[in-house]
Amino acid sequence: MNSNYFTEEHLLFRATFRDFLQKEVVPHIEKWEKTGTIERFIWKKFGDMGFFGLVYPEAYGGMNLDLFYTVIFLEELQKIKSSGFAAAMWAHAYLAMTHLNAEGDERIKQEYLSASISGDKIGALCITEPFGGSDVAGMRTTAVKKDNKYVINGSKTFITNGVYADYYVVAAKTQPELGNKGISIFLVDTKTSGIAATKLDKLGWRASDTAEISFDNVEIPLENLMGEEGKGFPYIMQHFAWERLIMAVNAHARAEYALDYTIEYMDQREAFGSKISKFQALRHTLVEHATDVEHCKVFNYAAVDRLNRGEYVVKEATMAKLKSTKVADETIYSCLQMLGGYGYMEEYPLARLLRDSRLGPIGGGTSEILKEILSKMIIDNQNYKPAVK
Repeated sequence: MNSNYFTEEHLLFRATFRDFLQKEVVPHIEKWEKTGTIERFIWKKFGDMGFFGLVYPEAYGGMNLDLFYTVIFLEELQKIKSSGFAAAMWAHAYLAMTHLNAEGDERIKQEYLSASISGDKIGALCITEPFGGSDVAGMRTTAVKKDNKYVINGSKTFITNGVYADYYVVAAKTQPELGNKGISIFLVDTKTSGIAATKLDKLGWRASDTAEISFDNVEIPLENLMGEEGKGFPYIMQHFAWERLIMAVNAHARAEYALDYTIEYMDQREAFGSKISKFQALRHTLVEHATDVEHCKVFNYAAVDRLNRGEYVVKEATMAKLKSTKVADETIYSCLQMLGGYGYMEEYPLARLLRDSRLGPIGGGTSEILKEILSKMIIDNQNYKPAVK
């Protein structure tokens, strides 16, 4: 473990969190993978242990810790054979709650952020739309001011925690004619009438609920606007660097888990009178992947460290997600191959890991979109600055 980033306190937290996952989460994973429903009691246990409040202010029940506690949180969640469960936890804690903390007023923080930290409320971030995909500025959902309320109409899709959430952080256009300058962010309680959530059937991430959500004349109070009207797009962009780094860390962690499992398997499996860990073709393939994963991990840690010190790392975060998710897919594909027929069996972790990993280059901005963003920075010399101070 790199001592430049991880202190003794970090290592103690890793041991505590790993033990918690083994005792409280792992015994339920297979059931949640089959049902696609994570039971609410585990959210409360996470909250009681303080795991949802790592980076958030103490005033709302958080611990105000550095980002490397979150790195540990993400890495250990990737090593319990369910990226779907992991996604449900980090999408709540670092997508929905990030906006509550950054743009929510004191009332919203007291009522929703505190309850999210304690595990009493589950949140979902609603940005992606059926016709928009990675094109955030092309969203069609509207929020029209009428008397003392906003009326929301439209739809969102691929929303993690969308079925069982207690609240949504919703991006909608308050002035559609202004394009991305007309987007605002809202807090929408899911008990509000006019909301319908449909569960989607996915290739992977089976334990998490992913929804398509429709808003049909959903009325919310004016005070549920978060931040300033028309500043939604900058708010979203501001947080994308952190989201991309989260997905990069997830990627290197699941690839590392695949390698560790495969090495253990190779040391036990025999063929032609020898352990397959002695076969040169497999050994050399594995160490190439291990080298790629280590490169990603070192780069990702460095980017997190810079973000932790307040730097704007949109370029590095975009590179991190682009490369790490690609390396994870390639690594896990090879690891499954090394298990032969057993790799294709559901009782072994590589089959599920392969499906779960495939979401990496898609979610949070596809690899193709990320390449174009990087092209603008590297080739066109476009300089992105923090959208909101």
